[in-house]
Amino acid sequence: MKILKLLNKKNLSIFFILFIGHISYAEDKPVDIWNIDKEKTEISSSSNQTTVEQTPEKKNSVTDIYKMQSQKKSISIELDKDLKDKKIKIIGLYDPEDYGLDINMWSNSDGDQLRNIFNKLSKLNLSMDAKEIMKIALLTNAHVPKKNISSDEFLKFRSDWLIKNSDLELIEEYLIKNQILNLHPELTKFLINKHLSEFNIKKACQIFFKNSEPLNDEYLSKFNIYCLISENKKDEAQLIYDLKKELGILKDEYFEKKINFLLGYSSKVDNSISEKTILDFHLAHKTNSNFFFEPKENTSKIIWKYLSSANLLNSFQQIKISELDKISVLEKATHNKNYSENDLFNIYKRFQFNINQLLNADEAYKSLSSIESRALIYQKILLVSEVVEKLKLLKILKNSFENDDIGLAFDTKLKEFLNVIEPTDVPDNLTSFYYTNITLKKKLEKEVKFNNDVLHQSKLINYFNGDYSKSKIEKDVNNFLKKIKKNKKYFFSKRDQIYLESLKFDGIEISKKYDDLYQVDASEIPTDIQVMINNNEKGTVLLRIVEVIGQDKLDRIDDDTIYFIINTLNQLNIDLLRNKLLLKVLPLKV
Repeated sequence: MKILKLLNKKNLSIFFILFIGHISYAEDKPVDIWNIDKEKTEISSSSNQTTVEQTPEKKNSVTDIYKMQSQKKSISIELDKDLKDKKIKIIGLYDPEDYGLDINMWSNSDGDQLRNIFNKLSKLNLSMDAKEIMKIALLTNAHVPKKNISSDEFLKFRSDWLIKNSDLELIEEYLIKNQILNLHPELTKFLINKHLSEFNIKKACQIFFKNSEPLNDEYLSKFNIYCLISENKKDEAQLIYDLKKELGILKDEYFEKKINFLLGYSSKVDNSISEKTILDFHLAHKTNSNFFFEPKENTSKIIWKYLSSANLLNSFQQIKISELDKISVLEKATHNKNYSENDLFNIYKRFQFNINQLLNADEAYKSLSSIESRALIYQKILLVSEVVEKLKLLKILKNSFENDDIGLAFDTKLKEFLNVIEPTDVPDNLTSFYYTNITLKKKLEKEVKFNNDVLHQSKLINYFNGDYSKSKIEKDVNNFLKKIKKNKKYFFSKRDQIYLESLKFDGIEISKKYDDLYQVDASEIPTDIQVMINNNEKGTVLLRIVEVIGQDKLDRIDDDTIYFIINTLNQLNIDLLRNKLLLKVLPLKV
């Protein structure tokens, strides 16, 4: 396998250059990260000189590689730094103009404030509305902040949020569009490990096929090599592996054994199984046709997920009901969503109970172990038809799981039981349990219905869709206000005020004779946000708005909060994002 040692010095130089320039098999573009043309000339010259002046038959080619690598490092460090700085300045997915932002939206932001806000946001389960604003804030193309914060730290905040949000398609788009696998190795690892844990090797390898940069991270390099083999590009995989190994980048005996087998250099099956990484575990499975692994309580969640996705948990189907320790492991795995609830409850059905235990299950379960008691209660639930009794048993069973800190093991199954029970059949003492655990049917997306008797619900809101010229909206709004002025019964609401002030910020001229319809309360914007507005800290302000919205939906937030959010966006001239929010909160929807 040591093909490098069979190459003469000239060929070695050529292969090394090809490796650097052609390491990405997605695009045949040379990567000038190590100043290849200059090096190529120097190496060729050196090679010719050696041929004429000396014939060192025992010259160590590995040493030459190290020398070349050392020379390249001194050049590449500076180049990498320059390239990195250039990339860090503008990395994202969205054009600033798409949302009324600009490329300097973070320029005035302070790192101390950002740390504080990011720390708070990391503890929140954001609503879809809040996530949408967060995505716009973090992924709009803009220079990164520099005051009291490093570029790496800010990018880590972005990476951490993407991981928590766990939108795999968004992560892949972000990494590939910007070609930043090296800049975000942990984010890249999260993406490929997630796909591999779902036994989707093709999806896991896809990101490498779209990458056009040499990989620096050891784990990503190993994954890349395996992906080449899985695509039957063994020669390329072998060359890259040999070069990385000779350069000292890869030093992993376990990986070497598995790769040698996959490349056909070894026919001996290595039965060792490593759980160090999901790739290590997958290689053990891939290289052994008789692979068998029985997870334990301390087996990581990602390995459980892989076993479940790859249908490698079949051994538990033959589990004996006397093996309570193994059933306990399965309960915890079910709680972590790594084992099927149906399979767990099928095991419960195999327990044997006498007629007296089944008839008096609501008392008999107290004298049994936790697992046996859950099996007994579940069997009794399947036997009863009376709604109230069934609800009582369901509550007992749910409490049993929660008392052992595995409440999510009885989640989907519980909802299935509750969904066939009519709310009118639920007694008052079980109403809270019923509504806490049932999945309410999602209402269809409501349609906008115009109410031309109310300003903020009238057709005039179509201005924020771009449907009105300035002259027409001015005329129609002033006419509408004229009618309001005459109508003594009309209540000028906060949302009317929000609508009207947004028009004014856009330069729409409203007659001063309507100024007395409402009173502006400038104090409604929190002080810290007003300071950020005054300092034009657009990025930080968006994060604070996300924090304010939190886990709430925009259409459920009180009018005063909506007012300050819209007023904030108005003051910062973030019109397009403001328009999106206005069209969510102002119209009447039925």
